[in-house]
Amino acid sequence: MSGVRDNLASFEGPRVLAKLFQHGGSQAVRLPKAFRFQGTEVTVRREGEAVILEPVKAPRPRTREEMDAFWAKVDALGGADFPDREQPPEQERDFDW
Repeated sequence: MSGVRDNLASFEGPRVLAKLFQHGGSQAVRLPKAFRFQGTEVTVRREGEAVILEPVKAPRPRTREEMDAFWAKVDALGGADFPDREQPPEQERDFDW
């Protein structure tokens, strides 16, 4: 894709036309193949007269250490103790279908 840089930099090539159309109650843009995004969402913002579309990066998976730290913070908040309650007897069920 000549003229397009990584890291969300500007396009440095000839201007390309894209078609506008209505989709339900919204206006949509049919992007040329050279401008297609991966994924299912983009962020939209304005800079002056320009409308900027940027890909949404998928969040990286959390590490075990990060999850342990998260749960430690939750535990430190306290108030998460649930009162004991009487459980009804377990029901017998017939699963012979």
